[in-house]
This record gives sequence, structure tokens and C-alpha cells, in this order.
Amino acid sequence: MSNRTIVGAKIKGIRESKNLSVEEIAERSGLSLDQIHSIENDEFLPSLGPLIKIARALGVRLGTFLDDNDELGPVVCRAEEHNNSISFSNGTADARKHMEYHSLAKQKAGRHMEPFIIDIQPSEEKHFKLSAHEGEEFIYVMNGEVEIAYGKEKYILTEGDSIFYDSIVEHHVHGAEGKSARILAVVYIPF
Repeated sequence: MSNRTIVGAKIKGIRESKNLSVEEIAERSGLSLDQIHSIENDEFLPSLGPLIKIARALGVRLGTFLDDNDELGPVVCRAEEHNNSISFSNGTADARKHMEYHSLAKQKAGRHMEPFIIDIQPSEEKHFKLSAHEGEEFIYVMNGEVEIAYGKEKYILTEGDSIFYDSIVEHHVHGAEGKSARILAVVYIPF
């Protein structure tokens, strides 16, 4: 059994438990029916932007797609637990080129921040679809080299560099051309 979380099945389960149709989720999220179907069937790995829109349409936190169970007190995530991951697309033309997200707070109930260690695979892609959503993001580069498209600007970050930005501005995080990277990312989404 794979330890990789498949997000589509969780989304479908939550939608069905709330007696919502795919059409209702598409209307509420602004995504197409095809997008919702392909995400639910795990044919397409969504980027963070569409996942946030789906979470809002379902009336749940983004973290609900990652949660195993809820803990009210502090949550400690041990180094050996980083192997459990969830895959999201990084918005490349080939959606199977992806990033592995290792959640650092899966069991924490009621959280507004989503901390991740993210392994970014190298890509030669030059055109990324930018996304925007409410909130803020903090990224710290643990190793490798990343490029962040933010509005009309591009920022190259290397090991030890960090960036903090408002995610309402269109943005995209990816490996610098042909480079892989490992980053710590904390996403804050008001709910």
C-alpha cells in the first residue's frame, strides 16, 4: 500500500457526505465540471489554487484533505513521519510532473496555517499557470534552487533564502530551470 495520500478520493468523499453534486461544487468554486471530475478521479493532480477553491466550496479547511484525525493540543511531527506525502501538480503542461507535499500538521484541529516540506522535481517547463487565493505564504529553501513568479516579477532563491508574500497576488513556485529543491512552506489561509 502506498503511503501517498490521494486527494481526489477525499474530496469526493467529503462532497458526497455533504450531499453536494459535482455541478454545485463547480459553480461554487468557479472550476469546470471536467476539472472537478478529473481531480476526484485522481486523473489530474491539482495545484494549490484549485484545491483551496474546492475546500471553500465544500466549506472545509484545505487541511481537511490531508487530515488523518484531529488533535486539539500541540502536534509533533517526527522526522521519520515526513515520508507520508500528498502530490499536487505544480501547474506544468504535464500534470504528472509534480511536487510532493509532506504535511507537518496533519492531526492539528482548527488550524489556519498549513506547514509543509515540499520536494520539487526538476522541470524544463517555462510557462506556468499562476494562481491567487486569500492569505499569505512563507517559503524557506532547505536545498536546491527555486523560482517564484510573483505578479510580473520573478525571484530566484537558493539554500537559506526565504520569501514571505501575500498570496492574493498571482504567483507560482517551481524549481529553477532543470533544478530540484526541497523547501519549507507555510501557507496561511483565513477561513
